[in-house]
Amino acid sequence: MNKKEYRTIILVLGALAALGPFAIDMYLPGFPAIAKDLNTDIAKVGLSLTSYFIGIAVGQLIYGPLIDRFGRKKPLVIGLSIFVVASLGCALAPTVEWLIGLRLLLALGGCVGMVASRAMVRDLFPLKDIPNVFSTLMLVMGVAPIIAPTIGGYVTASLGWHYIFVVLAAIAAAVLFAVIKLLPESKGPDASISLKPQFILRDFAGVFKERTFLTYAIASSSVNAGLFAYIAGSPFVFMEYFGLSDKLYGVFFAMNAMGFITGSQFNRLLIRRQTSNQVTLKVGALQFVIAAALIYGALTGHLDYIGTLILLFIFMFTLGIINPNASALAMAPFTKNAGSASAILGSMQMGVGALASAAVSYFHNQTLLPMMGIIATATTLSLTILLIYQVTVGRSQTIEVVHNR
Repeated sequence: MNKKEYRTIILVLGALAALGPFAIDMYLPGFPAIAKDLNTDIAKVGLSLTSYFIGIAVGQLIYGPLIDRFGRKKPLVIGLSIFVVASLGCALAPTVEWLIGLRLLLALGGCVGMVASRAMVRDLFPLKDIPNVFSTLMLVMGVAPIIAPTIGGYVTASLGWHYIFVVLAAIAAAVLFAVIKLLPESKGPDASISLKPQFILRDFAGVFKERTFLTYAIASSSVNAGLFAYIAGSPFVFMEYFGLSDKLYGVFFAMNAMGFITGSQFNRLLIRRQTSNQVTLKVGALQFVIAAALIYGALTGHLDYIGTLILLFIFMFTLGIINPNASALAMAPFTKNAGSASAILGSMQMGVGALASAAVSYFHNQTLLPMMGIIATATTLSLTILLIYQVTVGRSQTIEVVHNR
């Protein structure tokens, strides 16, 4: 493909992958207004994040076999259409229970973009280029958490939180148009892929038998649990605990997103000199140190909002490095069933994210400890998994296709 086609594909795939995070980040500044308008509290509104993560986790398992069987684009069109309708429903939600349920439907529609984008990267690009492509995608995806909270804060202040979801529906409609008009079909229908439950479960089981996939899927899911704990806990931490305004919270959230983007682009330099698994292990160790500093600050009360912001920025920087490498390493063994592998990877990441966000709400005690404790626990688990794999499999592994699945 030429440079123009490459850029167009990356932009559309990045927009698809970013739509889910955009639906998370954009309404975070509206939490206090939503809680007030629906006669509830922020912790209860936070359950709409949990339902969203559950929807993404379950939905990706559904779309994985579908995009392998019917091709990538048809499921994309259907899922994005559901997303648009559910967004408008959220704008009209009369109670927090309705909002929680509609956010579940929103996720079931939008998660198709996350599955399809990873699978299409595996379809369209040489294996050796995939970590670099994922880093480029993360640059596009990184725009979402930078501008989404800022947009959400201004929309909430100017028009009310309901219009956040109207804007979200308009964005999804634009992405849908781009998919139809600009995105090529990377893999046509495959009648050999069965949608019978026993065959789907067999394909899923085959994915789990790959030790490389399992290792990096668990590691990436663990660090993503830290990310979702931050997403769920940061509205309370910055706006209530530290007393910042919703607009300033949006600015801080954008700064941390810049850390994620900077890390993903710095990764492109790192993988020129070291293998992806070496980079993942070393940066995972740095992330562990940062998480330890966060939990120490929460326990001792030595963290102010500036210190919290700095440490979270570094945490997001390391996450931007780990994510593209872990995703590439997890997807490397698969070709034919890349959709199923992508679905399981995404489902694991979001399923653990749902547990992390629910835990932040469950352990909410008006302190920093729930968010920081979950970040520290998740980071420790990720590093432990990577160390075990490094010791038992070897230090010289590079990305390679293990089986033609």
